[in-house]
Amino acid sequence: MEGFVALYIFMLAAFTGYEVISKVPVILHTPLMSGSNFVHGIVVVGAMVALGFAETTAQQVIGFLAVFLGAGNAVGGYVVTDRMLEMFKTSDDPRSSNKGDQA
Repeated sequence: MEGFVALYIFMLAAFTGYEVISKVPVILHTPLMSGSNFVHGIVVVGAMVALGFAETTAQQVIGFLAVFLGAGNAVGGYVVTDRMLEMFKTSDDPRSSNKGDQA
């Protein structure tokens, strides 16, 4: 991948991300961003593509770190979303009780 093509893709991604996030109301920002963990998956795919094009050892190490950190970011996003959704469960919600599990 040539340098100008990579720079062009980066600039398009940055502009699109800014435009999408700037249109979200402040009250919805955190739940929406936590719920949209697919963005983290796209980052991981991009890191894997970069790792696939790596030729030198330094590029391979940076690509591996990008995949590793991106995967950690994706997992962390799902953990945060799960914890946030747990806060909205009520005690009388049948899905949150363990009474059906007891024999």
